Amino acid sequence: MAKKIDVVGINVLKQNGAKVDEITKLLVQNASVEFTAYYYFTLLRAHCTGMEGEGIKGVIEDARLEDLSHFESCIERIHQLGGTLPIDATDFIKMSGCEFLQLPRNKTDLKSILEKCLKAEQGAIVNWNKMCNLTLGKDPTTFDIAKDILAEEIEHEAWFLELLHGRPSGHMRRKYSGERPHTRKHSRSLDHL
Repeated sequence: MAKKIDVVGINVLKQNGAKVDEITKLLVQNASVEFTAYYYFTLLRAHCTGMEGEGIKGVIEDARLEDLSHFESCIERIHQLGGTLPIDATDFIKMSGCEFLQLPRNKTDLKSILEKCLKAEQGAIVNWNKMCNLTLGKDPTTFDIAKDILAEEIEHEAWFLELLHGRPSGHMRRKYSGERPHTRKHSRSLDHL
């Protein structure tokens, strides 16, 4: 029988009133959503064809690489809280509930692709807002990660709203793909860019 380890970092969170098991479970689920969105955005981006598709590819690429950063931002914290990722990648992807992100029937229909991207970003906003509410004042480290991811997800939503509905977003292209202005400090995976 394994010896129970006293983890002060978790004990302090529990003293703060944090529901560590619930936080960890939601963090793993949110990580699965970000990983799956990264994968599907890769597919969706590739099918943005023609002259109009070229401009859309750049926006999807920014969101895609930042979703990878969001996934990476979760990993260390999951382990610090005593959690793990599923061993089976299929289980991990199914956990996300992102089946809707598959290519549309007409694989190069830009409007359908943008609608899928928008739906993904709006779902992510709900997920990360829930994490912010769960950790505010109780788990400052996870809250910091969640609020930074939430800020980027809100930006992504605005980009896709602009492309679909002509609603100004204030969007300025990132200096480079994968810039991730809010989550850079949590994820070093794209630092070489």
